[in-house]
Amino acid sequence: MENTESTESTESTESTEATHHAAQPEEAARARRHDLTAAAIAVLLVTAAILIGRYAQNRTGTLQVQWPPLLASWDPHLGPGTPAALTLAVLVIAYGPPLAARLPWRGLLAAAWAGSTAWVFSMALIDGWYRGVERRLTTKHEYLRVIDRFDDIPATLRDFTNHIVIGEPGNWPAHVAGHPPGATLTFVWLDRIGLGGGAWAAVWCVVVGSSAVLAALITVRVLANERLARRAAPFLVLAPAAVWAGVSADGYFAAVAAWSVALLALAATRRVRLPAAAAVGGGLLFGWTCYLSYGLGLMAAVLLAVLVLARTARPAVPFLLGALVVPAAFTLFGFNWWTAYHLLVERYYQGAGGVRPYAYWVWANLACAVLAAGLAAVAGVRRSASYAPRAVRAALRTGAPAPAQRLALLVLSALVALLAADLSGMSKAETERIWQPFLLWLLPAAALLPARTARYWLVASAVPALLINHLLWTGW
Repeated sequence: MENTESTESTESTESTEATHHAAQPEEAARARRHDLTAAAIAVLLVTAAILIGRYAQNRTGTLQVQWPPLLASWDPHLGPGTPAALTLAVLVIAYGPPLAARLPWRGLLAAAWAGSTAWVFSMALIDGWYRGVERRLTTKHEYLRVIDRFDDIPATLRDFTNHIVIGEPGNWPAHVAGHPPGATLTFVWLDRIGLGGGAWAAVWCVVVGSSAVLAALITVRVLANERLARRAAPFLVLAPAAVWAGVSADGYFAAVAAWSVALLALAATRRVRLPAAAAVGGGLLFGWTCYLSYGLGLMAAVLLAVLVLARTARPAVPFLLGALVVPAAFTLFGFNWWTAYHLLVERYYQGAGGVRPYAYWVWANLACAVLAAGLAAVAGVRRSASYAPRAVRAALRTGAPAPAQRLALLVLSALVALLAADLSGMSKAETERIWQPFLLWLLPAAALLPARTARYWLVASAVPALLINHLLWTGW
C-alpha cells in the first residue's frame, strides 16, 4: 500500500513539473507551439489520407471504402440526436473541467459514466432510432444474424472453425468469422435471458461500453494521481470515438479490456481490500477479451505497463491463473483459438483484406485513429513522448517517476499496442472502430495539456466528431 508521505511527495513532484512551463514563459510557449504543431501534422495526415485515398479509390477501387480513409459515405443529415449531441458538447466544454475538479470522486465517476453514455447515444441518434440504434447490429455482417445457430452451444463451438473460410457450407458472416465466438455468445446469452433483438444489443454495447471511461479514470488515479484523472475526465466523456461506439460491439470489447487493466492496477497498487481477488478478476476479463477479438491480445502491452509502473509483479500469478480460465473452458468445449485465428487470416485475405493495399493503409489507419481519438489526444501523446526520456531515467535512478511521467508511460504503452496492430496488416481500414480498446488509453494524455487550454482542446475534439456524424453515414 502506498503511504501518505510518498503520495504527497510524488504529487508535489508532479505539481512542480506541471507548473514548470508557467515559471518559464518561453519554455511554456515553446511547448504550446509543439502541441499545435503536432495537431497540425495530424490534420495534414488526415487531409493526405482523404485526398490520396479518394484518388486511389476512384482510380482502382482497391481501398474498398467509399469515403477514405473512413468506412463511410457522403450523407449530410440531421436527426433526433442532433440537439442532444450539440447540447452535451456545449455543456461538457463549458462546465466539464471545473465540475471534474470539484465533484466528489464517486460523483465524478457517476457523472462520467452518465455523460459518456448520453454522448454515445446522442451521436447514434443523429442517424435516427431505427437506422442508428435498433438496426445497427442486425445487418448481414453482424452477430445477431446467427443467434439461431447457437441453440446447441457446445456443438456450435466444436463446429465453429469449419465455417470461417469463405467457400465452406454455411460460412459465418464477416463479423462472426472475424472474431472468436465469445463475441457472438454475448448476444446469444442476451437473447436467452429475454433481451433479444437489435435494440437490446445496442443498449448493452453502449451502456457497458461507456463504463470504459470509469475503468480508465480509476486506472489513471491509482497509477498516476487523482488530479490527472480529474483533468482527463472531460476528454474521456467527450471522446470522438463515440461516432463509432454507437452502436458497435467494439465499444463493449473496449470496456471489457479496460476493466481488465483497471482491476490489475487496483491489485498492483493494493488499493482494494482483496488485491488477489482483483488480480484474478482482471485475468478473467483479459481471458474473455482474447475471446472477443483476436487482436486484443495486444492489450498485454498496457497490462505489462501497469505492473512496471506499480513496481511489482505480485499480482502476476493470480492474474495469469484467472486469464487461463476462459481459454481452458473454450478449449474443453472444442474451440481451438489458434486454429481459428489461422483460418481467419485466410478468410481475411479472401475478402477486402486481400485487396486493400498495405502501402496506403499502414499510414492511413493512423489518420483514422486521429479522427477517433481527437486532436487533444494527439497533443497529449506528443507531451507523453516528451516526458518519456525523463520518466525512464527517473525509473532507473529512483524507481519512482512523477505522476505525469507515469501517465505518459501508460499512454505510450497503448500507442505501442496500436502500432503493433497497424504493422500486422490485419487492420487495414475500419480502425476508427476496431481500435477503440487502444484509443481509449490515448485520451487521458490530454490531462498533460495546460489546464487553461482544456476547453479549446475539447472543442478541437468534439467539433470534428459532430461534423463526421452529421456529414457522413458511417454504418456504425
